[in-house]
Amino acid sequence: MRELVIRSLAGVLLIFLAVWAAYRGGYVFAVLVASAAVMMFYEWRRLLAGWGFGWQAAGFFYALVPALALLWIRDRAPQGLELLLWVFIVIWSTDIGAYIAGRAIGGPKLAPSISPNKTIAGLVGGMISAGLAGYAWLELTSLSAALFVLAPLSALGAQAGDLFESGPKRRAGVKNSGSWLPGHGGGLDRLDGLVVVATLTALVQIGGWLR
Repeated sequence: MRELVIRSLAGVLLIFLAVWAAYRGGYVFAVLVASAAVMMFYEWRRLLAGWGFGWQAAGFFYALVPALALLWIRDRAPQGLELLLWVFIVIWSTDIGAYIAGRAIGGPKLAPSISPNKTIAGLVGGMISAGLAGYAWLELTSLSAALFVLAPLSALGAQAGDLFESGPKRRAGVKNSGSWLPGHGGGLDRLDGLVVVATLTALVQIGGWLR
């Protein structure tokens, strides 16, 4: 129970910081995004030390691309703030829905060799939660209705990103990429889903599919 309380408080603090920076925009949001990207790259290099230059270069782009996507969404995309908040809502609702469904239902594991705690029920719960929360945000804004379809797909991508990040951790023999955030681990642990969702949303917007 104590761990859940600490995790919840830290999560609320992160949400407040992200929403505040998003509303401020400009240099405030840019500094936050840049700091997160640097932290991700630092943890990647430490986690994959000795894996070779190719992996280190991949880590650079793994941190850079979603950072550029977030900045583009906020400052360049139509209704940038509303779209950025939609990205956050989808990611957070995916995590919450997956956690609740996984704990309440359990059942078959999603990828036991990579992440033994994740279940198929959690995957479906995260997708449903993201779809509902994303739709609720669309009802409050004038964002494209196409995002209703993109929300559960983004949730699927977010959980795939989580599994991708779990692979190197399992090979390195560690549970978390860091310990700076109580109850959540490190930056890679907390932002792995954001890598996929932010990049996917920016690409869909740039491609002209959000009309």
